[in-house]
Amino acid sequence: MHEGLILCRFIHFGAVLLLFGVGAFRSLLFARHLLPFEASPAGPRLSRVLGWLAAIALASALAWLMLTAAYLSSDWSSAIDASTVRLVLSGTWFGHVWVVHLLLNALVVILNRRVRPRALLTLNALLLLTLAPVGHGAMFDGLKGQLLILNQMLHLLGVGTWLGGLLMLALLMRADHGVDLVAVLRRFSGIGYGLVALIIATGLINVRALSGGFWPEPAFAGFGLVLAVKVSMVGGMLVLAALNRQLAHGADLPLARLRLSVSLECLFGAGALAAVSLLGTLPPMLA
Repeated sequence: MHEGLILCRFIHFGAVLLLFGVGAFRSLLFARHLLPFEASPAGPRLSRVLGWLAAIALASALAWLMLTAAYLSSDWSSAIDASTVRLVLSGTWFGHVWVVHLLLNALVVILNRRVRPRALLTLNALLLLTLAPVGHGAMFDGLKGQLLILNQMLHLLGVGTWLGGLLMLALLMRADHGVDLVAVLRRFSGIGYGLVALIIATGLINVRALSGGFWPEPAFAGFGLVLAVKVSMVGGMLVLAALNRQLAHGADLPLARLRLSVSLECLFGAGALAAVSLLGTLPPMLA
């Protein structure tokens, strides 16, 4: 049951982060640069893939709800018991947020490719932001809890933009779509500084608020150990991002090395996301 919940969190977080990040890359940050890509067959093909990704997000959100019902009642049969699921939706903070989240996810599925890209991006942003209140921030009441949820929203926006951008870079480097790759890579590496600063700052605030110190105790057991894995994954991403920036600003663009570096960065991102999926199910240790 616990393992299933972790898997659902991983799939759902990944899908929602990529929906927002890819949308931000295509319709907000690099819309002008990607005109040749959008005009090629690759543009509509990617939109169809994102439609399927939205459907996966909705399916995993429903599975997350059912597994939560089973987890709270310690009974697998509660996952498909309508009265128990309804009680979770109406009687818990998670359920109140999840009703809104499910409605937004359904709208993203229905309206994909039927509305303007920026309108869809707005829906995906709201879908991503409604993941923040079901995290550890819900442990705290009053202003502290509200500020921690706001901090988590900023964290999610930064992570989604970074991961979605990496996926788009990987797609753009697979084939020649007529896009000025040098301009895109250099601009993304510049934006990356702001994203990294946002992610690190909000991550440190989360750790401080949840543990009461700069690192939870015990440092390398339970919550602290999984947090260390996450930090290691993010550290690997930062090293590769610095390498990508150096390669992008060289005289020649070494596409083969960049493809490998970006692919590895995506793998580190998946590892960090897996750690986050587990962290959300663990009680934070107080320093």
